[in-house]
Order: sequence, then structure tokens, then C-alpha cells
Amino acid sequence: KRPYSCSDCGKSFTRSADLSCHRRIHTGVKPYRCDDCGKSYTTSSNLRYHRRSHTGEKPYSCGDCGKSFTRSADLSCHRRIHTGEKPYSCGDCGKSFTRSADLSCH
Repeated sequence: KRPYSCSDCGKSFTRSADLSCHRRIHTGVKPYRCDDCGKSYTTSSNLRYHRRSHTGEKPYSCGDCGKSFTRSADLSCHRRIHTGEKPYSCGDCGKSFTRSADLSCH
């Protein structure tokens, strides 16, 4: 059940905190600011990922090739190179893609 709905777009959430965070998309509020460069973000996690661009930290490493990433989601996407997984397929022609962005572009 998702009792918390956005009055602007109708998207619903299970937690009020998630709705509050989502509302920043519409309001443009970015309360999390990088002390190094001044860039601001809507979530603390996005600021944390950004901070890694200054520190060079890449805590997620591929066990197959050793390539490192700042976000676990980027590693998961990268792993598909090794596994051959293509979870996004076109409903019209059936062609499959490793990334949702590639399907959208197609």
C-alpha cells in the first residue's frame, strides 16, 4: 500500500519521508551542498556519490576485471558485460539491451 501521494504528479509512496524527498523534484530545493565545489543535491546519497568525484573513492570493484565504481548500481550495470544479461527489451522488435537508457534511445 502507498498512502502518500504527490499532489503535483500523483506518484505515491509507502513512507512520508520518501514523498518529502520526491517533492524536491517539483520545488527545486537542494538542501545538500558540497563544501568543496558548492554543487547542491536533493538527497544526501547523491551528495555522497558526488563527494567521491573529489576524493577518488571507488568502493565497488568488479570481481572479473577489477574495474572500480563509485556506485553499486554502476557496478551492477557493468557486470552485464561479463554475464551477457540484457534485461531491457523492445516491445516492438524484441531487441534487447543491457541498459534502460539504450532501450529508450532505440
